[in-house]
Amino acid sequence: MKVVYVVLDGAAGSIQEKETAYLIANTPGLDMIANKGRNGCFYPIGEGKAPESDVAVMSILGYPEHLYPGRGPIEALGIGYELVEGREVVFRGNLATVDLSTRRIIDRRVGRNLSDEEAKKLMEPISFMLLDNGNAYARVFHTVGYRAVVVLGSYTKKLSPRVSNVDPAYRREGLFSVALDKYSPYVSGCEPLEDGSEARYTCELVNEFLEKSSRILESHEINKKREAEGKLKANFILLRDAGGSKPSFPSFFSKHGLRGASIVDMPVEIGISRACGLDAYVLSPSNPPTEQALAERLSLTLRLIDKYDFVYIHIKGPDEPGHDGDCAKKARIIEKIDEMYLQPLLMHASGGEIAVVVLSDHATPCSAKSHTADPVPIGIYHKDLNGDMLGKFGENSCCKGSLGLIPHGTLLIETIKKVITG
Repeated sequence: MKVVYVVLDGAAGSIQEKETAYLIANTPGLDMIANKGRNGCFYPIGEGKAPESDVAVMSILGYPEHLYPGRGPIEALGIGYELVEGREVVFRGNLATVDLSTRRIIDRRVGRNLSDEEAKKLMEPISFMLLDNGNAYARVFHTVGYRAVVVLGSYTKKLSPRVSNVDPAYRREGLFSVALDKYSPYVSGCEPLEDGSEARYTCELVNEFLEKSSRILESHEINKKREAEGKLKANFILLRDAGGSKPSFPSFFSKHGLRGASIVDMPVEIGISRACGLDAYVLSPSNPPTEQALAERLSLTLRLIDKYDFVYIHIKGPDEPGHDGDCAKKARIIEKIDEMYLQPLLMHASGGEIAVVVLSDHATPCSAKSHTADPVPIGIYHKDLNGDMLGKFGENSCCKGSLGLIPHGTLLIETIKKVITG
C-alpha cells in the first residue's frame, strides 16, 4: 500500500457557512476525489474542540493528546535544539508590536511583513542573555518570519513549564493552549500555574527576559528603519506554550506498519515528524506557495513514494487568509495548489497503486478568522475505489460521503488502510 497524505493547512471552512473557499474555488482535482473517491468528515481532536496546529497534526498522524509535550519542545526539536530537561523550559515566541508604556499589543505579528533577514538581525543581540545575576540565561532562535523559539535555563535551579502564557490571545490549559476569540490586548505578566518555587522562579526569569529584551529591541536599528518607513516595530517577544520535556512518541512504523516520510517546511511539522520517526525532508518555506515551490514539492513527492509506503506533505497557504477573513484569497491559493500539485499527482496515481488522501489539519473559517471545532473534509482517491459521486469537494458534501463522520483524527490512518485494502 502506498499513501500520499496531503494536508492543506487550515483550508477547511465551516459547515455553517454558505460560501467557503472550497466551494468558490475552481478545483478539478479535489472534485475528482469527491466523485471518484471515498469522502467524509472528521473532528481533528474530538467534537467540540478547536485545535491548535500542533495538536491537530499529531492527531491526524495517529498520536493522542496525552503525548503532547507543549508547542515549545516540538518547535525546539524542529530546529534541532537539545533541551536540557529539568534545567530548561522552551517557549514558542512571536515578535510583536507593543506600546511599551502601556504594554498594549498593537499587532501580534508585526503586520506580517517582517522579513527573515530583519528578524534575524533583531534577534542577534538577544540570542544569548544572562539573567538572575548570571545564574540563568535566555537563548533566542529565529525560525521563520516573526516566529522564534525561546529557551530559558538555569545553572543552579530547576525550572517548571507550568507557567502562564505571556500572549493573551492564548489561554493555558495544562500543557495546551486555547486560542481566544476575545481577549484583553495587553501583555500579560508570567504567572505560576502551580505551587512551588520552580514555577515561581521560571516566571521571574520570563519577566526579566521580557523587560530586558524589549528595551534592546525598541532601540534596534532595524526598528528605527522600519519606523521611518511607516512600518510597525518588532519590539517585543510574546511567549506561549512552555514545555520542559522532549517529545517522545511511539514510532510511526510501530503504530501503523508503514515506512513513512514527510515533506515539511515549518518547525512544528518538522518537530512532530522527527518525534514520530518519519524521515523529514525539509524544504524552504513558501507561504503562500509559489508555482516553483509546488513543482518542487510534487517532484519530491513522486520520488519519495517510490521509496516509502507513506508520504505526509504539509502545504501552507490557505490558513493565513482564513485568519484574515479573506475567503477570495484563500480560494485562489487552494486553486493554485489544486492545479500545480493535486491534479498532476492524481494523474500519476490513476495509473498505479498509489492512494491520494487530501484533508486539512483543522478548519479556519473566514467568518470566524480563527481555528474552530468544525468537522473537516477528507477525501481518499485510489483507482480501484467506487466513488461517492458528490459533485463538488466541500464541507457539507464530504460530510455526506461514504466515510461518514469520523469522531477523532487519531482514527484516520487506520480508516484509510481499511478503505484501500478492502
